[in-house]
Amino acid sequence: MKLFDGGRAPNPRRVRVFLAEKGITVPLVSIDMGALEHKSQTVSERNPLKRLPVLELDDGTIITESVAICRYFEELHPEPALFGQGALGKAQVEMWQRRMEFNLLSCVAQAFRHIHPAMKEWEIPQIPEWGEANKAKAVEFLKILDGELASRKFAAGDSYSIADITGLIAIDFMKPARIRVPEDCANVLRWYQAISSRPSAAA
Repeated sequence: MKLFDGGRAPNPRRVRVFLAEKGITVPLVSIDMGALEHKSQTVSERNPLKRLPVLELDDGTIITESVAICRYFEELHPEPALFGQGALGKAQVEMWQRRMEFNLLSCVAQAFRHIHPAMKEWEIPQIPEWGEANKAKAVEFLKILDGELASRKFAAGDSYSIADITGLIAIDFMKPARIRVPEDCANVLRWYQAISSRPSAAA
């Protein structure tokens, strides 16, 4: 088994944080995305979308998409449960994972890809107006999240989950995307401080 990893890119990092929370070690194959190595044959023959991470099992089976890879390891190593427990708990984690994915991480990514000068050769065409629109969407969601976090410790309830990992990755990615958490989002800031202080956040 080996994991083709893209360094500080959000989705590869999401898997590494998940594995760190589980205490799982997987051999990494480092891919330099800055040098466009994710477009090389090494990656494209395993994932025609040329995206990372890519998990290759011992029998040659390939799993792509960061959450799918995390789900695979959740099934192999169910404790600690990072996708929730019981019917309700799993539904709540799924709900908040998707909310974090679509309303925060995706918006931050679009802002970064369409505004940051370093992405000019990657995102053709860059549409700065779309980037700015997504910055606003991300901030709007953070204000909603702040209200939700007033009554609970973590994104989906009282237990840390994949939804928190996605939120951590998104907020860390806000810095290069030039987005700030509003100062009045005290609950988001408290939650972010807690999840970013976990040892797994350094993965």
